[in-house]
Amino acid sequence: MDNNLAEVKEKAAKIKVVIMDVDGVLTDGRIVYDIYGDELKFFDVADGLGVMLAQRAGLAAAIISARASRTITRRAKDMQVKLLFQNFPHKLKAYQRIMRRLRLTDKEICFIGDDLVDLGPMKRAGLAVAVENAASEVKQAAHYVTARRGGRGAVRETVELILKSQGKWDQILAVYNA
Repeated sequence: MDNNLAEVKEKAAKIKVVIMDVDGVLTDGRIVYDIYGDELKFFDVADGLGVMLAQRAGLAAAIISARASRTITRRAKDMQVKLLFQNFPHKLKAYQRIMRRLRLTDKEICFIGDDLVDLGPMKRAGLAVAVENAASEVKQAAHYVTARRGGRGAVRETVELILKSQGKWDQILAVYNA
């Protein structure tokens, strides 16, 4: 992990897309089944707003999940995330598709992960972010480890870091202060 905040901010200033894992990043990692066998996941509203703020500021947002779930599809739609890749246990393939589709370099990509399946994209991304409760190997591969846990505001924290590093945070605040 890179502990130098100045270097992290320098990397964050170049970001054009935020790519997120789901279970353990956008959620707290728990999967609950109701009595009908339907899957339930718990998302944090602050993370959803963070994703929408990123898009409002001109960043793209993408989701890569090793699993497929109607719940993920619904949450992506709620957050207006159009780049959704489900059932990708080898996340680097989806990462490369996003990179090609948006015509970006690794330096322009932020990847937020929490577990071993996230290591491939994290080792390529210009800004690799691990959530506070990530696996130790993921934290070691990260440039930045959030203070917030996955599913508890880690994505929002990352977006704020990026937007502040790019000098866009004040324009976001102005919308809400008017």
